[in-house]
Amino acid sequence: MSLIIEPSGQACGARVTGCDLSGVLDEGLIAEIRAAWLKHRVLAFADQDMDDDALERFTLAMGGFGEDPFFDPIEGRQNIAAILREADETSPLFAENWHSDWSFLERPPSGTCLLAIDIPPVGGDTMFADQIAAFAALPDSRKDELRAMTAIHSAKLAYAPDGTYGEKDSQGDRSMAIRPDESANATRTHPLIRKHPETGEEAIYSTLGYIIGIEGMDESEAIPMLMELAAWQARDEFVYRHKWEPNMLILWDNRSVLHKATGGYEGHRRELHRTTIAA
Repeated sequence: MSLIIEPSGQACGARVTGCDLSGVLDEGLIAEIRAAWLKHRVLAFADQDMDDDALERFTLAMGGFGEDPFFDPIEGRQNIAAILREADETSPLFAENWHSDWSFLERPPSGTCLLAIDIPPVGGDTMFADQIAAFAALPDSRKDELRAMTAIHSAKLAYAPDGTYGEKDSQGDRSMAIRPDESANATRTHPLIRKHPETGEEAIYSTLGYIIGIEGMDESEAIPMLMELAAWQARDEFVYRHKWEPNMLILWDNRSVLHKATGGYEGHRRELHRTTIAA
């Protein structure tokens, strides 16, 4: 079995056909997928007849399950969460800001998988921003400045009791099973510029929201700097806009891209099943 890979023609991303991920996954196929994943950052596997068992098998083959805080798993599973919005939901859109999944963990996940369960006929695109390309396009002097910085990461703005998805949010009609708690107030540090552990390429790692400061820098200086950097990270030339199809699996590399959700499907139900891949 040989993969057919069609690059998106945008900053990153590729459509993949010529494989069946619903059954046994041999080592040769997984090696091919990993090579394509590292090259294109985001892979969209079209026309896949996958269920939750197949999603789990694929995640295990790609490196095993990553830690997944602040979500309740779907019934009967420990490592699959539903990214769900019911047709009549009015809560603010989930994950509409740029981020790298769970960057506030000591060992953030290397990748994320999303399996299409219920795809609306319009809207719901997922945006990706290539952070290897974003870093490479900076002037050398700016690269050196950023290499010297250590970012402070935290989930508190999103998942603390007083955060975006905290107690106020829980009073609405949100469909997703989000479980905020005090542990979100913890902080961890990561270099602002990280070398990809498999390719050695340098990338800007994560962005405002999960990054709340820079070590050794006053907040009044750090936040404007991070805001300016965030605008650079999401410039059009670094972005791939992914359009969903039924029976599609998406795999992306949290070490090299940011992502965010978009709306535009009001009045329609949307459900994706999500796993993370261990570092």
